[in-house]
Order: sequence, then structure tokens, then C-alpha cells
Amino acid sequence: MCKETSFVCKLDAISAAQRARHSELAARLADAVSERRELAEGYALRVVAEKIDLAAIAEWITLERRCCPFLRFQLAAEPDDGPVWLRLTGATGVKEFLRSELSR
Repeated sequence: MCKETSFVCKLDAISAAQRARHSELAARLADAVSERRELAEGYALRVVAEKIDLAAIAEWITLERRCCPFLRFQLAAEPDDGPVWLRLTGATGVKEFLRSELSR
């Protein structure tokens, strides 16, 4: 059974150096998104693998989940160099939060 986490950002959860790295990775990830699909509880982002590799996405997820523990992450890489999808979902309120963040 999965316990729901409260919808609270922990801005002090990562150091200044980690925050700088997080910002760099977030910019690269945003630039690599080629498609965004709305889901019932969030969004699925199709990522151009030539613009950001899976290790960098995983590093971003590692940092993001420290400051936003209410998010649920799923990273899928299809076979034969198929598309890479990052799903960001969560409890009530998360979709609206993501909508505002993704529109920046």
C-alpha cells in the first residue's frame, strides 16, 4: 500500500550546488521534450534522447524527488531506440502544479 505524501515543496532539501545542477538538468529536459500528453493525474512527456540521456533524466528525478516528494515518476525507454517517456503524476493538486511548472 502506498501512503500519500502531503503536497508541500521542500525548497531546502537540496544544497545550493545541487540546486544549480537541478536547474541545469531541468533546462536540458525542458529543451528535450517533443510532446506532452495530459493524463488523469499529471502529464507524460516524450523526450528526445539525442538531447538528454537517460542518466541525466535519472539524475534530475533524484534531485526533483527530494524537493517535491509528492510527485510520482515513471521513466520508460521503448525498445529499438524507440521513444523515451517521462510520466509525472501524483495526488490531487499535482496536475495543476505541473501545468504551471510546464508552462514556464
